[in-house]
Amino acid sequence: MSLGDSDRDQVVSLRAMAHPVRLRMLSLLTGAPMSAAEVARELGLTHANASYHLRQLLAAGQVIEAGEEMIRGGRAKRYQYDVDVPGATASNAGERATFFQLIADELLRRSRSVRPASRQNSTDAELWVDPDDWGAAIDQVTDAMTRLHRAAKPRRSEGAVHISATVAMFVMDDDSPDATSNDGSAP
Repeated sequence: MSLGDSDRDQVVSLRAMAHPVRLRMLSLLTGAPMSAAEVARELGLTHANASYHLRQLLAAGQVIEAGEEMIRGGRAKRYQYDVDVPGATASNAGERATFFQLIADELLRRSRSVRPASRQNSTDAELWVDPDDWGAAIDQVTDAMTRLHRAAKPRRSEGAVHISATVAMFVMDDDSPDATSNDGSAP
């Protein structure tokens, strides 16, 4: 079975994002364009390592070139995350599981920085809902996340708060092996 161009592009995009450093880069590049050297300093990477990961994200269409600047007689490309680029999805269960594990690991890393007594929200649900309600919820969450991405400011901007927003919403297959509890009964 061969993949079509669209499926192949989604797999390339997913694989590019399926690395903890690249997930952090995407977050960092949402607020402002940055050079590889700036990304390296912010994330504690070597310049070569930051450049490599940025090239992978660029090749996958997850970041765009956002200009160049002259630095010490040379040119430095600036990169930015484009919120209007569709996110990667995976039809392959193994790719999807790997990506969700990376997101979970990133959420755990971020959770160690929760500011006490700050306004926050978290929820978890495994539910059965009407398809129209599901569609409306997906649209609302997509709108909210797009709004947050577009409102992002450069890192450490005065007056801005450092936030974490992680969302994974999907329809579950009742026939999958994991749709039952450990003892084999329905959830």
